[in-house]
Amino acid sequence: MAKNAIVITMLGLLFSLQSVAQVIETTRDGFYDKVTIEEKEPAVLPYVREADVFMAKRVWQVIDMREKMNQPLYFPITPTNSRRSLMQVLVDAIREGSVTAYSVDNDEFTIPMTPEQLFSNLERKQTITMQRPEPPYLEYDTTLTISFNPADVIRFRIKEEWFFDSKRSVLDVRVLGICPVRDNIDPLTGESRGDEPLFWVYYPDARKTLANAEVFNRHNDAQRMSYDDMFLRRFFSSYVYKESNVHDRRIQDYYSGLDALLEAERVKEAIRNFEHDLWEY
Repeated sequence: MAKNAIVITMLGLLFSLQSVAQVIETTRDGFYDKVTIEEKEPAVLPYVREADVFMAKRVWQVIDMREKMNQPLYFPITPTNSRRSLMQVLVDAIREGSVTAYSVDNDEFTIPMTPEQLFSNLERKQTITMQRPEPPYLEYDTTLTISFNPADVIRFRIKEEWFFDSKRSVLDVRVLGICPVRDNIDPLTGESRGDEPLFWVYYPDARKTLANAEVFNRHNDAQRMSYDDMFLRRFFSSYVYKESNVHDRRIQDYYSGLDALLEAERVKEAIRNFEHDLWEY
């Protein structure tokens, strides 16, 4: 009798829970509260001692957001459905003071910039020819100030360090910095004059911000990552444009075209082969 009473009580409790209606009190785009990303903390990285670092190699890579795999970093251009592009996340964090921008002239994060200094530098000047409305309708040049548009950033440079941790016997990597890059536009002709790096962000300081920003998952809307997860899991495509060297040169300074691409792949392959050669099969 006692067992039957317990079973009946549990079934009644189960049915009562199932019958509770979900009431949405405010207008929102969804039927449940999405709080996982908002309340998320950055994953704790293993502590690494200097004595355990058997090998280290510093490399600089480029993430081109025009590649299909990297498009979740670029879209949406306009913030929507609680999602923002990576550049928009960094811009908002710099404006509110939770992330510090550092001068692009030094990638060692030693020259901080105030938000006012940064956004003043990001403004563009464009010279256009206009015509006066009265006779003799003379033409004249005027310079316009164009505010910064996060959608202009189509590439990111990342500075990272690959190392072999002898204590854990793994080849690991740490991202040290992120640098947005846009096209350098000639104010007179409107043509691109190459890359224009904007500023550096010290990645460890930005992890909290990136861990609370959602990235689109094309396979499942209920299981989305944060930008911090995306970098930790290496869910992006990139190529090497510089490795640590005695002359502090970039690959394009001594190779061009296909040779530069092959050299970038050689750098990646050398790092992977180091770990592979440690083991005997």
